[in-house]
Amino acid sequence: MAEVTVISLGGSIIVPDSVDIPFLSAFCSAAASYLDASSDRKLVLVTGGGAPARIYQEAYRKVRSNPSSSMQDMIGIAATRLNAQLMYGLLEQYCSPNVVTDPTSDVDFSSQVLIAAGWKPGFSTDTVAVYLAERFKAERVINLSNIEKVYTADPKKDPDAVPLDHMSWGDFRAMVGDDWVPGKHVPFDPVAAKRASEIGLEIICSLGRDIDNTLNILHRREFTGTSIGPE
Repeated sequence: MAEVTVISLGGSIIVPDSVDIPFLSAFCSAAASYLDASSDRKLVLVTGGGAPARIYQEAYRKVRSNPSSSMQDMIGIAATRLNAQLMYGLLEQYCSPNVVTDPTSDVDFSSQVLIAAGWKPGFSTDTVAVYLAERFKAERVINLSNIEKVYTADPKKDPDAVPLDHMSWGDFRAMVGDDWVPGKHVPFDPVAAKRASEIGLEIICSLGRDIDNTLNILHRREFTGTSIGPE
């Protein structure tokens, strides 16, 4: 039986300011080596929006006197789909026929890699990752971003913030709340966290640019990051 792993690939590491070509090259090489070692391995890659989402959302807010959250989400979704198409092109030989933009639709996952992007307003691509993990019976979602671990508070604002190796879903949801705000900076989307906690999914938050560490997670070796899961 195939082992499915879902990766929520943060836009902040795909396009921090401009497209990070060295990272993409290293990530795709690592993904290829992981997949080539066994045909039973499958990856779902869900891409965030990164700088394009941030820049265009900011432009919308500056020009529009009464910006709506829904429109900001739609702008962000467009950015996630651009990044998804890029990842599809880079890993095309492993990919299912199309980029997934609705995780509840009919999906052909006969290949080793499924690329997915933003779906609809009200949450981020982290929620899409959770939907796909549930659908394809993945045990965990690897959330790759620009932070190494989840802290007890924002370390940029609180000098006493402490990095954590593990958090319960109760503690994590108490920290991030339940409401989604477009562009909100949290380790994992609150809407996604709610659903993940309900189905007992494990989320691993780690630094996406550390390719060796990502491979350690994929191979279930010791890694640096924060595991969020049941009590």
